[in-house]
Amino acid sequence: MRILIVEDEHRLGEHVAKGLREEGLAADLASTKARARELMIENPYDLVLLDLMLPDGNGLVLLREWRKEGRSMPVLALTARDLLADKIAGLDAGADDYLTKPFAFEELLARIRALLRRRTAEPMDVLSLGDLTLDRTTRRVHRGKREIDLTPKEFALLEHFLLHPGATLTRAEIAEHVWDERYEARSNVIDVMVARLRRKLEAGDSSRVLHAVPGMGYVLRSSLRGESGE
Repeated sequence: MRILIVEDEHRLGEHVAKGLREEGLAADLASTKARARELMIENPYDLVLLDLMLPDGNGLVLLREWRKEGRSMPVLALTARDLLADKIAGLDAGADDYLTKPFAFEELLARIRALLRRRTAEPMDVLSLGDLTLDRTTRRVHRGKREIDLTPKEFALLEHFLLHPGATLTRAEIAEHVWDERYEARSNVIDVMVARLRRKLEAGDSSRVLHAVPGMGYVLRSSLRGESGE
């Protein structure tokens, strides 16, 4: 999942971005409306954290623009003002939730997860393919009865594959949703991460589910036990 943080308080923005990355989420940071517009055009975002008071204008104006453009990603409005009128204005402008500063990072993370679960017509708390299951609430992964210990980034990578079973995902597409703008396209970090994830999924006598597609990328699909791997 890739999140855009629009926040002009540098220390707060960096703190939130660091915390989200440690949870395996990709996070980009913009400190102005202008930069937020640029990033929104350049990248697909699954959620936006939007400060309503920005140095170059009101965040509500930016939010209304995005909604008029048909951008439907969840938006969590952030503000230092706790007045009911401000909350109503934010929700009327198209915000999906509202959080007043200062806030605990744990509450912010809980709000984000709730919004991400709510964004699909049929929220799926458990994603599965064959004997592979991923619980998005407890953040636990199993193959059959075997629990698999994943890092936050490995979890995010597997979650993205399970949201697109059978689809060949290019490295660019994976980078757009699982990494952020710090990702270097010339690096092999995606290949290394996929290889690490595949080793964990295939430990013991588990069959292969994560396959390389030469010249294109990777696909998550069931395979017969004993099928030769790529």
